Parts: sequence; structure tokens; C-alpha cells
Amino acid sequence: MAIRTFNASRFRCLQDVNLEFAPDYNLIFGKNASGKTSLLEALAYLGRGKSFRGAPTTSLVQHGERDFVLFGRVDRGDREIGIGVRNGREALEVRIDGDKGAGVAGLAEAMPLQVIDPEVHSLVAGGPEQRRRFLDWVVFHVEHEFLDTWRRFRRVLKQRNSLLKRGASPRELESWDEEFVALGLRIDEIRRRVLDLAQPALEETAGRMLSEEVALGYHAGWKQDLGLGDAVAAAREADLRAGSTQVGPHRAELRILTSERQAKRLVSRGQQKLLAAALILGGSEVVQTALERPLILLMDDPAAELDNDSLERIMGGALGLGAQLIVTSLEKDTIRFPGPFRLFHVEHGVVETVEKNS
Repeated sequence: MAIRTFNASRFRCLQDVNLEFAPDYNLIFGKNASGKTSLLEALAYLGRGKSFRGAPTTSLVQHGERDFVLFGRVDRGDREIGIGVRNGREALEVRIDGDKGAGVAGLAEAMPLQVIDPEVHSLVAGGPEQRRRFLDWVVFHVEHEFLDTWRRFRRVLKQRNSLLKRGASPRELESWDEEFVALGLRIDEIRRRVLDLAQPALEETAGRMLSEEVALGYHAGWKQDLGLGDAVAAAREADLRAGSTQVGPHRAELRILTSERQAKRLVSRGQQKLLAAALILGGSEVVQTALERPLILLMDDPAAELDNDSLERIMGGALGLGAQLIVTSLEKDTIRFPGPFRLFHVEHGVVETVEKNS
């Protein structure tokens, strides 16, 4: 899996990007605020339908324009496909080989990618939703049933929360609770099965990179001694007071422990970044095995806030993954690759190919 060509129009500060990437290693260098991160953000948007920086669509469209357009050709090994995204004042439009019905999930399937950026430490230091999204990214690519089950669960959850907000009676709530519990238990079962598969790779990669033992734990989102049905019933009064559902798989968490302490208590942000990157690399390894093809790994200034030893550990793990790497750096000599790579320079939103030796 590799993105071969990429075009971006009217996206942030980027000036009509037309690039051809190498299948293995690519380095993009330039000064701060030159547009390097915007380029990675555009690439990630093509595979996710959203900004990895959490930016709203209005801030992505260039001033005075109605929309932005992204397009790429992706080599999937057996064939090459075209992927296009348009967004702006109108609704998000996705096209995969001309098909307009695929949606955001279709992007993730057509162009699986991961991102390691300067804020990656939030996977460790942030709230449960960060780690839950990471786990579900792995689950999505390993278990194809998960997406449909999760969508059905979210619809039921939305209906139940709507009833709670208007103070519905227990009888009204019970009409939704049976399906809520059935779908919630199915989600929990799928997550646990994938985590059992992924946990050895995640813990081994994280432990090796951090040079200490790392253990993962999973909290389902309710007390296991009750069971989900009993937990929902027991929480009904609290749900009505809060106006939302307090127990269920939407409150699950992946817990990370290092040397028998919570990883989020690691003092150094560099250590948190190292651990988070290790989890992403371990998860990517699991997904690549399931898909039987490499991913695209975007790395935004991996040298930031890291000493040379930590940078070498992260880059060693990334290089060992076998994914297509697209990496940004302030200087062109900061990142080293074991073979030929393509070099790009960014200045004032203009991206130029400097060396095309692969």
C-alpha cells in the first residue's frame, strides 16, 4: 500500500500541490510555518475525511474559496485506485474509483494510514476517548463486522440519550435498553477478541521502545460483576439526572501501565511521546498483518522534544514496519533512511521535489 501521486487545491496555505511519492521513504523539509504539517494534514484527510489536528472544515479552506479538493492514486499491490475528497460550504464528497457512495469509512479502507505527530503524547496523557479511538482503529481494520455494529449501537445510544434528556419514563427507556445491551455486548466481544490478538505486539513494541515493562488493560465501560443489562438498570436514575447514558461500550478505556503505574503519570512528555508512538507502531503492525499489505505512516517532525536516542528508537520502529513513510523535518539531514528516498522542500506553501532518486 502506497500513495503514488497526490494533488491538493485550496487547502490551507498549500499552493496547488502536485506530487509523486516514492513507495518506501519520503522526506519533506522546511522551516516552521512553511506548510509541512498542512501537507501531512491534507494527506491524512484523504484517508480519514477529517483533520488529525481537530481543525474545522472552515479553517482548512483557503480564504475566499468555497471548498478544497484532494486527490491521490494509491497502489494497493494488485491494482491502483483513485481517491478524491471535496469539502467546504457543501457536504463532504468522497469518491473512490468514481464511486460516490463509499463515505468516510470507504476512505479508511481504501487508504489505511496512521499519524505520529508532535501531539501524539495525548494518546497516553489524554482522556479515555483518545485510547478508545486508537483501539477501535485497530478493531475496524481487523474485524469488518465492527463498523456496522458500532453504527447501529450509536443510533440506539442517540435515541436513548434523547429520551433521557426529556426525562422519559422507565418503560420508554426499556424499549431501547434490550437492543442497547445486545449491541453493547457484541462490541465488547469484538474489542476483546482483537485486543487478545493485538496485545502481545503492542506490549512488546512499547516495552522495547521504552526499555521497561508495559502492560495493557481493558475496561469495558461498566462493572463486570454486574453485566451490562444490570449495569444499565442500576444506572438509570443517574442517567436521567445526567441526561445521558453513563455505562456502556462508549465509555470503555484501554489502560496503559508502565512498571506497575499508570503511564499518564510519566513525568517526561518525551517519554509519553515515545510510548504513544510505540503503541501506534505496534497497532500498525497488527493491522498490516490482518490486511496483508503495508500501511502509509505519516510522521510530523518526529525529532521534536526527543533526544537522539529516542528519535532513533522511533525511527527504527517505523523503518522496521515496512510501511510507506512520509516524514517532515526542519532540516533535510535530521532523518536518515536505509535506502533511496524522495526529498521535498516546502516554503510559503509551495512544495517542490528536490531529489527524485527512487
